[in-house]
Amino acid sequence: MSTASALPLHPRRVILWDVDGTLLSAGPIGRGAFFTGASDALGRDVPDDDTVQMAGKTDPLIALEILATVGITGDEARRRLPEVLEGLTRRLAEGRDRIPAEGKLHAGVAEVLERLDADPEVVQTVVSGNLAVNARIKVAAFGLERFLDLEVGAYGSDDEDRDRLVPIALERVRERYGHAPAPGETWVVGDTARDLACARAAGARCLLVATGRIAFHDLEPLGADGVRTDLSDGGAVADLLVG
Repeated sequence: MSTASALPLHPRRVILWDVDGTLLSAGPIGRGAFFTGASDALGRDVPDDDTVQMAGKTDPLIALEILATVGITGDEARRRLPEVLEGLTRRLAEGRDRIPAEGKLHAGVAEVLERLDADPEVVQTVVSGNLAVNARIKVAAFGLERFLDLEVGAYGSDDEDRDRLVPIALERVRERYGHAPAPGETWVVGDTARDLACARAAGARCLLVATGRIAFHDLEPLGADGVRTDLSDGGAVADLLVG
C-alpha cells in the first residue's frame, strides 16, 4: 500500500518496480539531463555520445561512463561524480514538465498498480538505478506515487551496484512494516537482463516486459519467471504477481 495510514500489518508480497522502460519513458529529458548536467559540472560542453547505453544501469555508473567519453576516468572521475549527479538532478527537475509531454506511461501500468494497491497484503515500491530524487520526479510526473511506497524503495543513490538493491528494499520494508516476505515472495518487474540479474542475486522472482529497448524475443530466453510484451492485460499481470 502506498500510504502510511494503510500499512498492511503482515505483507505477503513485495513488488519492486523498475522505472525507466518498465513503468514509463521519461522522453528526451531523461537522457539529455545527464549530458547537460555533466556540461554544467565541468564547465564545458559534453556532447551526447551514443556509445553510452543507459538501460538497466544506475545513475552513478552512467555518469562515470559519460565522464569517460571526455577523458575523465579513475580518481578524477570519482571526485567529479557528485557534481555531475547534482547537475543531472537539477536539469531533470527543471524539465519535469517535459516528462509527461514528451515521454509516456506504458500500457496497462496504471491499471496494474491500482489493482495491486487495492490488495492490503501487497507492498509496491521501486528498485531503480535512478537516484531516489530522480525516481520520484519521474513517477510523480505521471501520478504513480500514490500507488508506491517510495520510502521503502532502493535506488542508485543507495548503491551503484544494482545487484545489491533488492536486499536494501526488503530491509526497508521490514523496518517500516514490521515484516518482509521471503525473497521468493518478492517480484522484480523490469525490462532488461540487469533487472533479472538483480532479482536473482537476491533470490527474488522476476517479470520482464518488452516495453523498453529490448525486444520480447531477446528477453524470452533469459529465464525470467514471466515475460510479456507489455502490461496491458492488467488482470493477468496482477494475478501472476500475487498468485
